[in-house]
Amino acid sequence: MNSSTPAANGNDNKKFKGDRPPCSPSRVLHLRKIPSDVTEAEVISLGLPFGKVTNLLMLKGKSQAFLEMASEEAAVTMVNYYTPVTPHLRSQPIFIQYSNHRELKTDNLPNQARAQAALQAVSAVQSGSLALPGAPTNEGTVLPGQSPVLRIIIENLFYPVTLEVLHQIFSKFGTVLKIITFTKNNQFQALLQYADPLNAQYAKMALDGQNIYNACCTLRIDFSKLTSLNVKYNNDKSRDFTRLDLPTGDGHPSLEPPMAAAFGAPGIISSPYAGAAGFAPAIGFPQATGLSVPAVPGALGPLTITSSAVTGRMAIPGASGIPGNSVLLVTNLNPDLITPHGLFILFGVYGDVHRVKIMFNKKENALVQMADANQAQLAMNHLSGQRLYGKVLRATLSKHQAVQLPREGQEDQGLTKDFSNSPLHRFKKPGSKNFQNIFPPSATLHLSNIPPSVTMDDLKNLFTEAGCSVKAFKFFQKDRKMALIQLGSVEEAIQALIELHNHDLGENHHLRVSFSKSTI
Repeated sequence: MNSSTPAANGNDNKKFKGDRPPCSPSRVLHLRKIPSDVTEAEVISLGLPFGKVTNLLMLKGKSQAFLEMASEEAAVTMVNYYTPVTPHLRSQPIFIQYSNHRELKTDNLPNQARAQAALQAVSAVQSGSLALPGAPTNEGTVLPGQSPVLRIIIENLFYPVTLEVLHQIFSKFGTVLKIITFTKNNQFQALLQYADPLNAQYAKMALDGQNIYNACCTLRIDFSKLTSLNVKYNNDKSRDFTRLDLPTGDGHPSLEPPMAAAFGAPGIISSPYAGAAGFAPAIGFPQATGLSVPAVPGALGPLTITSSAVTGRMAIPGASGIPGNSVLLVTNLNPDLITPHGLFILFGVYGDVHRVKIMFNKKENALVQMADANQAQLAMNHLSGQRLYGKVLRATLSKHQAVQLPREGQEDQGLTKDFSNSPLHRFKKPGSKNFQNIFPPSATLHLSNIPPSVTMDDLKNLFTEAGCSVKAFKFFQKDRKMALIQLGSVEEAIQALIELHNHDLGENHHLRVSFSKSTI
């Protein structure tokens, strides 16, 4: 380990009494409470969605690990994402914080061969080349021409798994474009298409063999021979998330006979899993909203699949479904600086915002109504835990089903705004490229719609005047209408996006600002 850092004096090995005071950000992350049977690849998979993982040290005896990311920015994004959304490995919650170490030096340590082999396999996957012959083969590699489509079989289907549940689980690993579900050989199966084969690779690595609920609904995942899915209808059985205009087809199909039969056998559900903990989640998701579906025998306890996933369109005999909520409660805002328009722009990165209400009596709280439950879930996952105007924003699903507009003559101070007809919605157009470019908040912003007369200095000055420190800038080589700009922090980038998205650059060009997955 890098013992030259004065702070690295064995602090990490002491017994933890509660959480330590948070360290300053570092590209090395310290993971605690790791189950003893977890593989190196599983630990690496926690970091993969956020960037390249450059080193790993497993301390199995202490149930701890150190994960080194390629950049501090990737580590910060990862910590911000997992702060409100505790990650799980093998059904156990994992705790992540910055390490005192600035880098991992593992050259001289014993037992590093497996970690290095796993890292090599993953970096081969990321670069698209093949893994080394000595690397573990079961990590799989992205072969040239490998499909972005996964075939998913769900075994032990004691509790119905909806298309929404699959979308929520698999969205953790990248943008899901299409899902088709069907029953074949008495098994519930699905085909799911990602924007990129690499996302399919990560999802397969992390999820194959996992249970959606404790002790049931096991995922078996393979690559499909299909490279693209053709979805004709958007309903319970199939969905194209890039084409919201598709018809629903012949009404909403009800449960397939094998599923209905499972419901006719209450013993399956009630006996082994009765009680409040029934079907506790095996794959951890944020905000266990404690849904109980009363008509299902055996009191299903707090399903961690949030209410957006159980949209009540499944025809469960006698169960009244809980509709997915598209309204978010946003708390811990800075009341002096936040505006309905600012929330509209920020949440609009993850979906189309219809209404915003800042609470009249408690201006650090607001309600944000999105176009649908999927978008609300996406915005909540990406924005909860981010810093905005000096405070850490929190977002959860609201108990309100809609944001009410004030009655005429009612005092409101302009705190409630209806944006449903705004021209600034990013996801109005079916099949829009924007569906494939949804990324977590990042210090690097993607700029587009730049007119030819606007120079690099013009744009740098624009961001500097907005109070940002510009670290790097580059135009796209192929298309000078687009550029990347790297700012001093994720918080600066969030504030710059709110302030400068749709900024008038002249010549009838309004600047478009998005978060980027690239760094300069």
